[in-house]
Amino acid sequence: MRAAIGVWRWRHNPLRRTTDLIEAWVALAALVLLVLAVPAAGWISGTRTDDSLQRAVQAQSRQRAATTARVIRLADTPVPGLRNPESAGEQPARRAVVATWTAPDGTSRTGTVATRRELSDPGDTFRLWTDRDGRPATPPMLPETARAHAMIVGLLAATLAAVFVEAARRLVVRRLTHRRYERLDRAWAKAGPDWGRTGAGS
Repeated sequence: MRAAIGVWRWRHNPLRRTTDLIEAWVALAALVLLVLAVPAAGWISGTRTDDSLQRAVQAQSRQRAATTARVIRLADTPVPGLRNPESAGEQPARRAVVATWTAPDGTSRTGTVATRRELSDPGDTFRLWTDRDGRPATPPMLPETARAHAMIVGLLAATLAAVFVEAARRLVVRRLTHRRYERLDRAWAKAGPDWGRTGAGS
C-alpha cells in the first residue's frame, strides 16, 4: 500500500526526481511480487516435491514387503550402521539379533538384523521389511512424511524467493541513493565556490 501511495504521490510533484519515481515503482513491484509471486513459488515447489515423493512412496511400497521375523538369539556381531551405546554405558534402544523370516518368494531366510531391545529375547517376533529378494530393508516412506517434507520445501522456497525480492529492492534503492549523492556532489561543486558571495547570485 505504501508503495502504491508513493507512486501516486510522486506522479505530479514538482520536487519529484527521476530516481524518486523509480524507487516508488520498484517498491510497488516488490510488493506485488511478495504478494503474488512468492506464494506461487512456494506452492509450485511444494506441489512438485510432493508429487515426486508420493511416486517414491508408491515405488517403495511395491518394492518392499512386510513380514514377521522371529528372534533366534542375540548376535555376536553388530548390524552395520547400528550404534552400540553399551560401550558408553548407555541403555541401547535397539539390539542386533539373529532372526529368521520368510522372503516374498516363500523361502526361509536367516540373518542379523536390528530390533527393539524389548523384542530381542529368543522367540520374540517383530515386524521386518524386506526387498524383493528377501533382504532386510528400511520401511517405505509414509505418505504423511512425504507430504511434510514437501511442505518444508515449499516454505523454504517461498522464504528464499521473499529474501531475493527484498535483496533486489534494497540493491536498487542503494544504487539510486548513490546516484542522488553523485548528482548532489556535482551540483555543489558548481555552486559551492560562489556560495554567499556578493553578486554571485546566491
